Amino acid sequence: MSIRKVVKFGDPFLREKAKEVHKVSKKIQDLVTDLLDTMYAENGVGLAAPQIGENYRVFVVDVSTGDQPLNPMVFINPKIIKKSGATISNEGCLSFPEAYTEVRRYSDVMVKAMDRKGRSFVLEAHDGSLLARCIQHENDHLDGILFVDHALNRFDAEETLKEHNLPPLQVDKMLEEPELQAKIEELLEAVDTTEETEEQDEDDK
Repeated sequence: MSIRKVVKFGDPFLREKAKEVHKVSKKIQDLVTDLLDTMYAENGVGLAAPQIGENYRVFVVDVSTGDQPLNPMVFINPKIIKKSGATISNEGCLSFPEAYTEVRRYSDVMVKAMDRKGRSFVLEAHDGSLLARCIQHENDHLDGILFVDHALNRFDAEETLKEHNLPPLQVDKMLEEPELQAKIEELLEAVDTTEETEEQDEDDK
């Protein structure tokens, strides 16, 4: 098919909620091909239909690395049916060229979707893996939610956007996520405790 232009942050289209696919037609299959072609051309690990200007609940992912063979995954009408745990993810986005910031994510997710042939499937991703984080990131796009809305530190995110000449953070769109934030704080406290114990062990040697 073709490599499409990626919609950049600041375009209001990225804030629209995508519509469900009622039939996996040739049009949708062509859209999937365009998503994959564009994702690979941009060296991305995921891409959602709204990012190429298409208002459909479709995204693609490929988290293969290095010498691993390509492993394209297609999600049509995805629904995250279970999520748990917490992790801090340093994320970027093809709609935010070169900009990265730390965000809150669940470490474990279960998603139900259809593949490019319209067959239903359920997939689990665990332990804060790239796949788990990527599924959440791309699924958010379908609801007009962007990765910076989950920013762990608002001011770091604002500085990153400024450094890369991107529009300012849309503070009114940021998500509070108190339960997830509490889990993140517990995670950080556990890391601090471990580091303090290791330092004490070194001092005792």
